[in-house]
Amino acid sequence: MGVSGSGKSTLGEALSKTLNVPFIEGDDYHSQKNIEKMQKEVPLTDKDRIPWLNRISKELEKHQVIGAVLACSALKETYRSRLVHLLKTPPLWVYLKCEKALLESRIKKRKHFMPLGLLQSQFDTLEEPKDALWLKGNLPVLEMVEQIKKQWHGK
Repeated sequence: MGVSGSGKSTLGEALSKTLNVPFIEGDDYHSQKNIEKMQKEVPLTDKDRIPWLNRISKELEKHQVIGAVLACSALKETYRSRLVHLLKTPPLWVYLKCEKALLESRIKKRKHFMPLGLLQSQFDTLEEPKDALWLKGNLPVLEMVEQIKKQWHGK
């Protein structure tokens, strides 16, 4: 979890391959209406996000026996709760924390519906998690994967 550009998808794909479990890209579950809103640099509201979070939650439920890796902003505690409310086992939350300058440079280089102009709105919405593994988003991906594996096995 983390704001746009923090490396959630890159890390998630690497972690899912390492663990041999499905990867769920949260961005794939946005409605066209939400995507168009973000492209116009209009921040999503809680009301906009609820159907999106519900779709992801149902997808997570399908994979709870074998597990999955989810890349999702999950900016608020209420969003995180909604994402996992159907699960029998609590997940390991991983929060990718990055400096704003790094995020800006990453967002400028990629093709994505989330424009740079919405980055501040994500920071404004963000409730940093209390119960999560915090990782610096500028670490090498393989180093982050190893830290997650250690944390998960220690759970």
